[in-house]
Amino acid sequence: MKKHVTLYTVGCRLNQAETAVLTDRLTGLGYRTVPDGEPTDVLVLNTCAVTERAEADCRRVIRRTLRRSPHALVAVTGCYAQTGVTILQNIPGVDLVLGNRDKMLLPDYVDALCRGRRKRSAPLIRHTSLLDRNDFAQDGVGAYSTTRANLKIQDGCDFMCSFCLIPFARGRERSRLIGDALREAEHLAARGHRELVLTGVNIGRFADGAAGLLDLIRRLETVPGLARIRISSIEPTTIPDALLDHMGASSKLCRFLHVPLQSGDDAVLSAMNRRYSAREYAAWVERAVRAIPDLCVGTDVLVGFPGETERQFAETCRVVRDLPLAYAHVFRYSARPGTRAARSGRAAPPASVIKDRHRAMTRLSRDKRLEFYRRFLEQERPVLFESSDGDGTLRTGLTDNFIRVSVTHADSLDNQIRPVRLTGVTEHAALGELTDAPPSRPGSLPRLEPPSRPGPRLLPVLPSFAPAVGVGAAGSS
Repeated sequence: MKKHVTLYTVGCRLNQAETAVLTDRLTGLGYRTVPDGEPTDVLVLNTCAVTERAEADCRRVIRRTLRRSPHALVAVTGCYAQTGVTILQNIPGVDLVLGNRDKMLLPDYVDALCRGRRKRSAPLIRHTSLLDRNDFAQDGVGAYSTTRANLKIQDGCDFMCSFCLIPFARGRERSRLIGDALREAEHLAARGHRELVLTGVNIGRFADGAAGLLDLIRRLETVPGLARIRISSIEPTTIPDALLDHMGASSKLCRFLHVPLQSGDDAVLSAMNRRYSAREYAAWVERAVRAIPDLCVGTDVLVGFPGETERQFAETCRVVRDLPLAYAHVFRYSARPGTRAARSGRAAPPASVIKDRHRAMTRLSRDKRLEFYRRFLEQERPVLFESSDGDGTLRTGLTDNFIRVSVTHADSLDNQIRPVRLTGVTEHAALGELTDAPPSRPGSLPRLEPPSRPGPRLLPVLPSFAPAVGVGAAGSS
């Protein structure tokens, strides 16, 4: 009888890409995947160590699964398995802990343990602090149930931001061989995925010999059946003008960039070991939006960094407010053992202050997103549809410049790219109407007229369709 396996991912889009490949390999070995919450024979947990909360989530998932399936084999891998192996190996019920070097061997280890037909008295540990520095190929093809698929092209980071644990968890930067990335891309497109999201820790540093990120993108644009390529989070100092020029001219490279800011104050940026000033970041954003019509630029902001004053936080708010940014992913500082910020001796602001700053920046991000969406009201945009709501009439998808759009339509639109006129905005999505077909039937969504002028007033809110967000060394979108 086939064993059931639940795969659970905590953290960034890169983790999601790796879990998808593990899923594909486990199903190839005869395992049947079941969603989290159902009884299972095996839990595969791909972990995150970016924050204390992420680590706590990992431990919670283990305990919850064993309450429901007490005899399940528990296999833990990922960044927390790399940095917190001592803690994980002492959690009752954990059978296997694989550090990041051996992560992609997990299906073979799981299968061997399952064939032993009983839980171990002590977990099997495969862990080393010596992580590979060589460029890599990766067996398998990611298994996704969504229209968009992730394509891992890079791993590791050399930038050593003072708050970030990822260089310790994933090692130094290295890139995937172009031929191997193309192999998986071709298989993903053949399976029907029309959009690929390029992911890694610091993807702007991708290099296979003399070939860089733009060379890889040009090669991917030739993959049959692939309609869109989207760049995930990328550091501002790694984006050449040639990439901006190509994005402005390409019919396949999405007009979207997620570029971490972290702080708008130069003293904080210096303490973070970021590689730019606030003025340099602002100049880059202004140049990008001039070069690429309708470009969506998102960012990351970290609040509560040790020593951050109220004035410095206010300056970050000013920079985010004044720049043509479409949104900000907001994170609270979490001291990571071994990082320079944790060793600095400087105290982070009180938890209540960090909470207030997180709330204020989140409100600002919401206002920026609404402002960006309203720019495109009554315009027609191509939307790649991804999903439907429970009753099957609300269809949602993304424009190439990262506007979440909902339309009411009786027929399935999944995996189709259709022209949509944007007619209104809600908290997390724009509303629209297909322009290449008459309405199928009256829907439940109200028609929202565009406001006479931009303002902070929120329009009526419908169910949230906010994109999934994770955190990487440089953020992830």
